[in-house]
Amino acid sequence: MSFNIALSGIAAAQKDLNTTANNIANVNTAGFKESRAEFSDVYANSIFSNSRTAVGGGVTTNRVAQQFHQGSLQFTNNALDLAISGGAFFVTSSGVGSQDYTYTRAGAFKVDSDSLLVDSSGNYLQTFPVDRDGNSTSVSLTTTAPVEVPGTAGSPVKTSDVGIRMNVNAGDGSKVLADFDPNNSETFNNSTSVTFYDSLGEPHILTTYFVRPQDAAYTGESNWVAFYAIDGKQVDLAGPAGTYQTDTDADGTPDTPATATNAGGWTGAVLKFNDTGVYVGSDPIAITTEQLGVAGANVLNLGADGTQELTINFENPTQYSAPFEVTVLSQNGTTVGRLTNVEVAPDGLIVASYSNGTTAPLARVALAMFANEQGLVQNGNTSWQPSLESGPALAGEAGTGTFGDIRSSALELSNVDLTTELVDLISAQRNFQANSRALEVNNTLQQTILQIR
Repeated sequence: MSFNIALSGIAAAQKDLNTTANNIANVNTAGFKESRAEFSDVYANSIFSNSRTAVGGGVTTNRVAQQFHQGSLQFTNNALDLAISGGAFFVTSSGVGSQDYTYTRAGAFKVDSDSLLVDSSGNYLQTFPVDRDGNSTSVSLTTTAPVEVPGTAGSPVKTSDVGIRMNVNAGDGSKVLADFDPNNSETFNNSTSVTFYDSLGEPHILTTYFVRPQDAAYTGESNWVAFYAIDGKQVDLAGPAGTYQTDTDADGTPDTPATATNAGGWTGAVLKFNDTGVYVGSDPIAITTEQLGVAGANVLNLGADGTQELTINFENPTQYSAPFEVTVLSQNGTTVGRLTNVEVAPDGLIVASYSNGTTAPLARVALAMFANEQGLVQNGNTSWQPSLESGPALAGEAGTGTFGDIRSSALELSNVDLTTELVDLISAQRNFQANSRALEVNNTLQQTILQIR
């Protein structure tokens, strides 16, 4: 009997040593959760024995339980390194379309050859689908899928609207309209440029030249003339009738002309301000492709949409005694963009940024929780699978309820405390030595008994 008790103690001490050694070996494994060997005594008694004098039968290993408390975060320079601050697990699958999910806290993800996010073992990160505004359309594990990071930002969008807000200096000197020459800065007061795109995504430069005229037609008026050029070629605003509204007073009587033409054939739009510097001009200017060049010569690319029209909106410009300043210069077109960055928000939203200035929500990282985390079955590679003891996976979004937040450019390190493990290692070693000594004493006693004559 005493031999068996000592042997059970040696076996328990060995299990404790193995558990502690495994914790120490994985002290630098991201997402690793330490284990703890839990023991219970062995005791047997019958109704006819004296329980007050009964001796236990030794010790047995009850279970090796993993401890899922939070590990420390290590910040990195990789935006696809993810860590969960709080509860929950990442969801991964071994194949596209597979619902054989595994769950992990290790968030070292990368892009594979198919532009899908995978972990270091090649398992696919599962995500919830989102709409164009980044809102999740479903929060269910059955609708999760791997996320693809596209290298380009889709088809180009031709520009249809250009917005300009500026202040023209009321103290600027006037110029002679007939002298306007875009190649001579002495013939105009100020200029600004904006890039717009045709239907093929090709960029073009729209330049606006502001001239304060001294011509007799504008005497006593706070007027400016805006001339336009696209890629250095003039825009003839006197082209098709009706492309620019006539400037009128409140009574509907035409006032100063809506357009002004100089001796060089340049036709520009008249911008009128009142005596407090507020813009009181007419409706936005519409430029059609028939006007994009001298004598209607189209300056857009061959094959581009010939019906493209630019509407130039002056968004409350002013004429104050202050330097010329452009505060808004916008356009609504895009060219094809190349991927420049991928970011993951604390709520798990994955957003791609492109070189054309656009951003696109791709998906939202799926998280899962369990009623009993210690009931999970270890799967290797710092991942787990559910069991009857753990209960089914409960899916959710980061930052909602008891689900933790996601930290981008960070990894959760092992939650092993090396100092504690070294102390436990010494304790397990002493326990092993003590049980070995008990076994040796039992052997000596039995030898003594056998030598009795």
